[in-house]
Amino acid sequence: MPPISGTPEALSAPLVVEFPFTRSLGPVQSAFLTGLRERTVLGVRTADGRVLVPPVEYDPVTAEEIRDLVEVGTTGTVTTWAWNPAPRRGQPLDTPFAWILVRLDGADTALLHALDAAGPDAVHTGMRVRARWAGERTGAITDIVCFEPYEGGADGETAPRSDEPREPVPHSGEFADPVTGITAPARLDYTYAPGRAQSRYLAALAERRTVGERCPSCRKVYVPPRGACPTCGVATRDQVEVGPRGTVTTFCIVNIKAKNLDIEVPYVYAHIALDGADLALHARIGGIPYDRVRMGLRVEPVWRDGSRYPDHYRPTGEPDADYDSYKELI
Repeated sequence: MPPISGTPEALSAPLVVEFPFTRSLGPVQSAFLTGLRERTVLGVRTADGRVLVPPVEYDPVTAEEIRDLVEVGTTGTVTTWAWNPAPRRGQPLDTPFAWILVRLDGADTALLHALDAAGPDAVHTGMRVRARWAGERTGAITDIVCFEPYEGGADGETAPRSDEPREPVPHSGEFADPVTGITAPARLDYTYAPGRAQSRYLAALAERRTVGERCPSCRKVYVPPRGACPTCGVATRDQVEVGPRGTVTTFCIVNIKAKNLDIEVPYVYAHIALDGADLALHARIGGIPYDRVRMGLRVEPVWRDGSRYPDHYRPTGEPDADYDSYKELI
């Protein structure tokens, strides 16, 4: 196929990568989070007497398992801080605040959290702070909404309020209805700029064409293009139109429904070697029962009105491709 000329304007778009991370809790973390729900902060004591807050299950120095839980105060001393003038989505406060490391009374290590303060001039190392509790608590670090300035002790002193433990107090770690697992959403928001090669690739997709770039050395055509040959390491500039049909080289059956994805399970996700390409791309296979998808199946793209990329690929009705014709692209 002949090279394609023309360079579109540079593209950029917001991109979000997000997934929920679910984990079970061991006895130490379970006690810590359940304690927060009950407005109790727990640490763990190591063999040499240090109290770690937040608690860990293994001594960071000796690697020995530790389960000696103790209660510490909800007041403490700022050990270091940084001002955050423009809070982002999901951060503890929606107004400017300070990130602080606070050593709670009775602890030997510092806890990272937010401090609600009037401004950076109101924050300093050594200042006394106390926890501000959420009205409704569920057993999470956010049960402490933030810390706030506290006048209950002079700078650098560790004297807590009269109702706070001055020294770590042994605690069984037992609570009614303990928290045994958490789901922590992981999310990354950023602006993605695809660059010259992928901008041209995306512009072609908007015209329902698929283009790759040919390496001037090995002559392989890569789809999607990256601007350089991964084998030879040289720049690729000549664009080549490939497909639209291709061959399934390998595939998997998806049985878990993804959040916000309107596709019923099970469905098939496959690597497809488009005709004329030397690298397989991945896409969903439709128009055929999931258990009839196979290696070598010939497929073609299906576009939806207004879409900038194929919705899925479906069988063409052609005979399956011979294994030798795609074995190098598996």
